Amino acid sequence: MTTATKANSRLEERFRLWDANGNGAVERSDFESEANDIVSRLGAEGTAQGNELKSAYLAMFDHLASAAGTQRMSREQFVQAAEQEIISKGDAGFASVVQPTIQAIVNVLDVDGDGEISPTEMQKWFAAIGLQGADADRAFADLDADGSGKLSTSELVDAVRDYHLGRNDIPLLGN
Repeated sequence: MTTATKANSRLEERFRLWDANGNGAVERSDFESEANDIVSRLGAEGTAQGNELKSAYLAMFDHLASAAGTQRMSREQFVQAAEQEIISKGDAGFASVVQPTIQAIVNVLDVDGDGEISPTEMQKWFAAIGLQGADADRAFADLDADGSGKLSTSELVDAVRDYHLGRNDIPLLGN
């Protein structure tokens, strides 16, 4: 499978996951629902970090919806907007559209305040997005290329980028 085909396949899967009500469109309420669910599972309701995570998810939707020219994106519109605004812009696209959400996730998870994610914090994240603990351990080991025992925001953004480009199979935003 080519990188472009893999990226589109992964974007289509992301669309399916964000179309929470199954109506064939991704709307702001879908992003809001996912953000609320994650914040709730992480026990961060009413916290500054939880509110930041919700805002980051909604800002990501707003960015994509603006690119698509609609507040109700079909699968095709979503894939096209994500391709245009994230995938085709490479590191710059991921930095501007995805990194604020990843940073907000790190801020919620980072209970020791060191600005990075530990294996235990990764376990908590994977549980919040519905993935198994063993998957979190494997993912952490695969992503911790420098062996520091911590993952930075930039390492996590790179991992999300690499997932969407077909370079890894670690679905940090859920699958």
